[in-house]
Amino acid sequence: MTHTDAGTDVDPARPSAPPGRARGLTAAEVAERVAQGKVNDVPVRSSRSLMEIVRANVFTRFNAIIGVLWVIMLFVAPFQDSLFGYVIIANTGIGIIQEWRAKKTLDSLAVIGESKPTVRRDGKAVGVRTSEIVLGDVIEIGPGDKIVVDGAVAEADGLEIDESLLTGEADPVVKRPGEQLMSGSFVVAGGGAFTATKVGREAYAAQLAEEASRFTLVHSELRSGISTILKYVTWMMVPTAIGLVISQLVVKDNAFKESVARTVGGIVPMVPEGLVLLTSVAFAIGVIRLGRKHVLVQELPAIEGLARVDTVCLDKTGTLTEGGMDVTEVRPLGDDGGQDDDGHDDGDGQEDGDGDDARMGYIRKVLGALGESDPRPNASLQAIVAAFPDSDDWRCTESLPFSSARKYSGATFSEGDGESSTWLLGAPDVLLPAGDAALRETERLNEQGLRVLLLARAARELDAPDVKEGVRATALVVLEQRLRPDAADTLRYFDEQNVRAKVISGDNAVSVGAVAGKLGLPGAATPVDARELPERAEEMGKALEEGTVFGRVAPQQKRDMVGALQSRGHTVAMTGDGVNDVLALKDADIGVSMGSGSEATRAVAQIVLLDNSFAPLPSVVAEGRRVIGNITRVATLFLVKTVYSVLLAVFVVCWQVEYPFLPRHLTLLSTLTIGVPAFFLALAPNRERARPHFVKRVMRYAIPGGVLAAVATFVTYLIARHYYTGSGALGAETSAATLTLFLISMWVLAIIARPYTWWRVCLVAAMGVAFLLVLAVPWLQHFFALRLVGSVMPWTAVGIAAVAAAALEFLWKWVDRRFPA
Repeated sequence: MTHTDAGTDVDPARPSAPPGRARGLTAAEVAERVAQGKVNDVPVRSSRSLMEIVRANVFTRFNAIIGVLWVIMLFVAPFQDSLFGYVIIANTGIGIIQEWRAKKTLDSLAVIGESKPTVRRDGKAVGVRTSEIVLGDVIEIGPGDKIVVDGAVAEADGLEIDESLLTGEADPVVKRPGEQLMSGSFVVAGGGAFTATKVGREAYAAQLAEEASRFTLVHSELRSGISTILKYVTWMMVPTAIGLVISQLVVKDNAFKESVARTVGGIVPMVPEGLVLLTSVAFAIGVIRLGRKHVLVQELPAIEGLARVDTVCLDKTGTLTEGGMDVTEVRPLGDDGGQDDDGHDDGDGQEDGDGDDARMGYIRKVLGALGESDPRPNASLQAIVAAFPDSDDWRCTESLPFSSARKYSGATFSEGDGESSTWLLGAPDVLLPAGDAALRETERLNEQGLRVLLLARAARELDAPDVKEGVRATALVVLEQRLRPDAADTLRYFDEQNVRAKVISGDNAVSVGAVAGKLGLPGAATPVDARELPERAEEMGKALEEGTVFGRVAPQQKRDMVGALQSRGHTVAMTGDGVNDVLALKDADIGVSMGSGSEATRAVAQIVLLDNSFAPLPSVVAEGRRVIGNITRVATLFLVKTVYSVLLAVFVVCWQVEYPFLPRHLTLLSTLTIGVPAFFLALAPNRERARPHFVKRVMRYAIPGGVLAAVATFVTYLIARHYYTGSGALGAETSAATLTLFLISMWVLAIIARPYTWWRVCLVAAMGVAFLLVLAVPWLQHFFALRLVGSVMPWTAVGIAAVAAAALEFLWKWVDRRFPA
């Protein structure tokens, strides 16, 4: 573990590598490999390609059915009977455009959030895009960095690699020069460099992901529910449509073109084609809206997933607090953990008689040297580096990088006078035995929300397994964490929305509880030390239900805690930015990473907050709730139409009568009672909490609504058949039936639009006015073949619709009580 002097920032003008370090490729060698195609050219897809979007929106089962029927109608019926085909083209076009806009938003944000690995070229460290890495590049790595291509370790300084995402093994693997690294793993401690041996599609992770797409990895109850509904609709539609074709073409002795037109008129409304389209549009617009707030949604259904979350696990550092810290105080300690008053040499190179200034001067030298010993310092060490300059006459001979698993780091120094010393810096309650006096002081500071590190002199070699045994406590380093200004409001929002927040941190539990208490988190006054949690998932889950703040949580334990919560039926979101959060982010239902987080966390998270702010999370939740709540609403509209269309076809076959509608009639009804209203309702604000069982919630309204609409419409049609006689009877019968169906469909829309706002009332009223215009304007009457004859039958149709509407109100309220979702 030799000390290196690599910096934390990538500097294009950085001086050449010191002797013994790999200089990397030259510019000429890079150009040669690019020309040979030895480039890491695996495309990073944040969404579907344009061709995939077009294919997904155009080549669907239902579009194929509608397309065939449309072509038939172009040949056998007037233009107005083929309007449904143009509507499908318009809807599909809207879907493609909206999803393409979402893709562009996703891709542009992905570029902003993309990390740039550091490679050595011509002896200098430069940042390049992942796709610009070539075979043979020397790539520098440190804590949190993802291994982007396969390679062999060239340099290692306490390098520990987590390969759990590839192998399932959670324990970090220590890597030494010459050993292999697999792409897809990530660094948890230490640093070094490796030489790329496999790039592009030959790399291990690329082979695993060859058939995978980020687009649909997250489970979407909305999409799977709609797929289930469409499957049942297909099963119902096929036999019903066959029966209708036979009935209209064979059994009834009508003109061929008229029979075909009415047959198509019966089949087309069975297809809820707009439901799939509207779902895609709602997701796409959600991505665009969140993109404007610099939220990168790496998987579209993640918007829905976060809306269903009832528990959010928050990592304190980087989530509730800002990444930076400040050293506020250094408190020297004696062997007993109190102030140094033992009256003799402490082994720190200063006699007690030299006074406190000399002792503090030595401690500052130790802290400055420790800060410089780590080439990739974490936030705590960065604060120490800023507070204490390096001592030029001290030389690091061996270093132990910080690891979240062990909770401390260390280094061995050759001091200016030739003496050698080994020092550890880390959690006091990990380095010191229980009951030590320094722990009492630490606890008092933690209660104030301060972070405390212990500087201790080790009695053993740094690479000894028991190096922390018998350490001499030398000083407490007190750090103050900066609270995020938006954290309190965000926690308050979750509390109001009945989403429970759990703070899970590797820091001292009392300190974490104090920070959470400052932010007003309920339950922060009773923090829990995670080392005392039971190991069994069932017992751990119970403890997690009762507690709110958990400290001293190990990385593997974070993962176990997420699993324990999920086992108790919770939908869990995990937020974090450190490499110790990766496993928990991966296992959570939704992983949320900060944009400044490690590359590994951004790779496994479904949502990345590019502004490093916790504040947009309520917007993501609200966007998901808008999508789910509104799609549930409009799905009822679409499926009521499907149910009444299938039933009307069945009634027609059973009664052996002409189908009451031409395609133009149902195109008009669908546009006014479903198409136009659904578009506005699907994009409206909606803060209703997402609830499960999408299929059950939709069908319990759609089935009774569709049955009532079909029965009332067919009753009107049968009465009209007995009332009207003569050559124009069928047209009059159709108009009466259309009036009944429109009024019932409008009542369904009026119920779905509740609770009313001014624009919802205007929307429903506008649809009613549009239908009245069709009935009142002669050329529209002719165009849509709608003309009410006499007054008795139209008023009968209105009366039947009113009875059906009253029955619908009663039935839906009864369903709510009898079959609660």
